[in-house]
Order: sequence, then structure tokens, then C-alpha cells
Amino acid sequence: MDADVVASVESFAALVAVAALVGAVAVRTGLPYSVALVLFGLALATFGPRQPIHLIPSIVLAALLPGLVFEAAYHTDLGALRRTFGGVVLLAVPGVVISAAAVGGMLSLTTELPFDRAFLIGAIVSATDPAAVVAAFRRLQAPERLTTLVEAESLLNDGTAIVVFSIALSATRGDVSTLDAVVTFVSTILVSVVIGSVTGLLAWRFVVGVDDHLVELTASVALAYGTYLLADRLHESGIIATVVAGMVLGSLGHRRGMSDRTLEALDTVWEFVAFLATALAFLLVGLAMTGAQLLDALVPIGWTVAAVLLARAFVVYGLVGGAARLLHATGRDPEMPVGWFHVMFWSGLRGAVAVALAL
Repeated sequence: MDADVVASVESFAALVAVAALVGAVAVRTGLPYSVALVLFGLALATFGPRQPIHLIPSIVLAALLPGLVFEAAYHTDLGALRRTFGGVVLLAVPGVVISAAAVGGMLSLTTELPFDRAFLIGAIVSATDPAAVVAAFRRLQAPERLTTLVEAESLLNDGTAIVVFSIALSATRGDVSTLDAVVTFVSTILVSVVIGSVTGLLAWRFVVGVDDHLVELTASVALAYGTYLLADRLHESGIIATVVAGMVLGSLGHRRGMSDRTLEALDTVWEFVAFLATALAFLLVGLAMTGAQLLDALVPIGWTVAAVLLARAFVVYGLVGGAARLLHATGRDPEMPVGWFHVMFWSGLRGAVAVALAL
């Protein structure tokens, strides 16, 4: 067997064991799980033996990203999404580009990084990941419209951020014109939506004719990872395709074709997959750097955080707030409470997708 493959499997098994142990400590101490994982990885990289983690980058992306997004997409209520679609699009498309540009501009002005590389960093940190916020929403029974806005934004901007990241990465390797970037961005999103819709429908048609929860669960795994790999092979966005496929299967499957036992199995297994993918991503980012490296980068990190917050404020209060006021003035939408904008601003957390891209 190939030595790199064996080393990757060994590293994966070790990381899973560590994630379980750190998780148990986090539960007992009340420390957020993601923070505990990053701190443990950082401490191990700083004070432990310099033993490299053997993980093939393409395997990291293909293993983590579909698991991170499919579970949330599967549970998305398409009816609620349609009612908030305009706000979600503003947050997930121009919001991502504005955030990436703000970080790129800030870093190019305050550091020696050229703009193309600074913009690449902006693309990495432009996607939000408010998983903890959404969990709190559900416990507190927050308004459905607000919950859908925040959760759907994180789903859709995972895909758009990765498209922007891919374009930015290409720009660092050669000349990419503005027109080429725009055409690539739009066409990638549209084609990826079609791929996800088709695979989601095919998977739903398959599970309709099967009355076995294990077979249906296996089909969902094949759908999530198969859709991602198919879109990626066609040089489209695997994440956008996977998100759409999950939405289609979840929406149609809940209405017809899946038994209660199947739905329960899907909930349990995909919750575990998303949890494991998140744990591995945060643990890996801790292992990827030492305390000294973190201190050396503290100033540009501060500028990046400032740029992220400023861009988030402009997108939430400017774009979404302006659109909401306009729709309300024309009688097409109920007024959105001011407090909702404050919640949306602070729910723009960055998480595992950014970590996976950085790795």
C-alpha cells in the first residue's frame, strides 16, 4: 500500500482520537469545543515533538467540506428560504466579495503582501459559519425568518466564497482579467446549481423506491460526496452543488419517500459527520502553526479582523438594511426589527470552511 496513504490513515485515526479526548475535556470545563481544539493543536505544535501530520491536501478538502455543508443543507426549509431569498443573496454574493476585497485592501495597505495574495486571504475568511449561533437560536426559539437568514447565508456563502477563492488562487498564478473573473464566477454558480439539482432529484427518486433506512442512508452519503466530486471533476463548485443536492433531497424526502426511521437515521449520522469534520478542521489549524508564528502574525491578524468587521457592518446595515427599508416602504415586505441587524452582524462568525481552505 502507498506509504502516503497509510500515513494519512494513521494521522486521521490519531486526530479522531484526540478530538474525542479534547471534546470530553471541553464538555467538563464548559470551554467551546472549537476553541479547545485549536488551543490543544497550538500547544502540541508549540511544545510537542515536531512530528508532521501526513494528510494529503486534496483529501482534506474532499473529506471535510461535503460533510460540513450537507447536513445543514438537508435540514434547510425551502419555503422559509424563498421568503428570505433576497436578503440571503445579498449576504452570500456581494457580501462575500465585499468582505474579501476589504481584507485584501487592508492587508495590501498595512503589510508587504501584494493585493492578489491579500485578496486570496480575504476570500478564505469571507465565508461565515454561525453554527453555534443557529444552535442558540433553536434553543431560544428565535424567529424563523431570522434563523433562516443567518443559516442560509452560511450555506450559500460557503459555495460563493470557495468560487472566489478559486478565482483568486488562479490570479496569483497568472493574469486573470476582471471580465474572465466575473464570467467564471457567474457560470460556476449556475452550472453547479444545475448539477446539484439533478443529482438531488436522482437520489430522491432512488430512495422513493426503497424502504430500507440503511440503503437510504448510504444513498445520502453517496449523494453528498459524489455530487461534490462530480462538480469538482467538471471544474465547477462542489460545495454549491452539494448544498443544492442536500436541499433538494431534504425538501422532497421530508414530504414523500422517507420513513420516520430513515429521517431519524439521517439526522443522527449527518450530525455526527458534520461534528467530526468541524473537529478535525479546528484541530488541524492548531497543529498547522506554532505560538511563535501566531505572535509574529498578530498585527496583520488584527488588521484582518478589523477589515472583516467593517465589511460585515457595511453589508448588514448598508446592503441588507437598505434593501429591507426599500421593500417595506413599497409594501412588499414587513418591517425588519433593528435588533435583527445587530444579531446578523455579530452572527457573522468565521469557522471550519475558512480553516479547511487555509489548510
